[in-house]
Amino acid sequence: MRGRIAVPGRDGGAEGCLYPHLVAFASIDELESALRGADYLPDRGLSTALFLSLALEKPLLLEGEAGVGKTEAAKSLAKATGARLIRLQCYEGLDVAHAVYEWNYPRQLLHIRAAQEGTVSEDELFGPEFLIRRPLLEAIDTDEPVVLLIDEIDRADEEFEAFLLEVLSDFQITVPELGTIRARSHPAVILTSNRTRELHDALKRRALFHWIGHPSIEREIEIVKIRVPGVPERLAAEAAAFVRELRGLDLAKPPGVAETIDWAMALNALGRQEIDAEVVEQTLGSVLKYREDIETVRDETLSRIVESARAASAR
Repeated sequence: MRGRIAVPGRDGGAEGCLYPHLVAFASIDELESALRGADYLPDRGLSTALFLSLALEKPLLLEGEAGVGKTEAAKSLAKATGARLIRLQCYEGLDVAHAVYEWNYPRQLLHIRAAQEGTVSEDELFGPEFLIRRPLLEAIDTDEPVVLLIDEIDRADEEFEAFLLEVLSDFQITVPELGTIRARSHPAVILTSNRTRELHDALKRRALFHWIGHPSIEREIEIVKIRVPGVPERLAAEAAAFVRELRGLDLAKPPGVAETIDWAMALNALGRQEIDAEVVEQTLGSVLKYREDIETVRDETLSRIVESARAASAR
């Protein structure tokens, strides 16, 4: 169901209208179990951070290398709680019109033309029916529990980061023509950053923080087995061990868990039971995304890395 805008003086106000909250978890273990049911395997630190974010109704800032599962954490939280996921993908130049709202000028113009014989008031022309909701407004003014994912906030400009302060401090958005729109209940807010630039302290103070690193080899194997149904256990172990070996090399973009999963899917689609130098050579593009990194791995002698990974997976 789509939410309705409630602003003082226009439709009775927003106060006193409670919206459904996210599913409450009695303990970290209960939340962790729900996330595992959504095919996401968090470590204890991340489970604790997510639990506190929900319990305290505070945004959670997740930082880490690309591909370690930051975005997937928000998606899985929405799945585990039965909430609607609203995603704002950040980029350089992101502005209010694309993140919060804009007016539907073509529709307003049609309305004016249709009412040429009468008078169109400003209140009528700038009513909620002419407002195009973007992700932030959609998350604030809704009839259902929401997980708001503000993805890769470090890609946005500092000006937009400053604008977020009102949203994250008071969970409200001001539309000059309508007034201040306040959330009846707080959405769960997850911000992610690949740390391409430092975020302002003012934004960090409004959120809990957790750094997501690469998982242990044992957990990465479990992740692969869950995310790639039917993958042979030996193949999952060798793929995870090989990617772990790659992370120890001087690469421009070390592979994350996402690349491990993609590669395991590719190997499984080829019907492989284990890895060898030939199949690794043929499928490197599934795990490495830069030509220079592929050349570096080749220069390191693929056979040596493969044998080292196979030995590590057998321990």
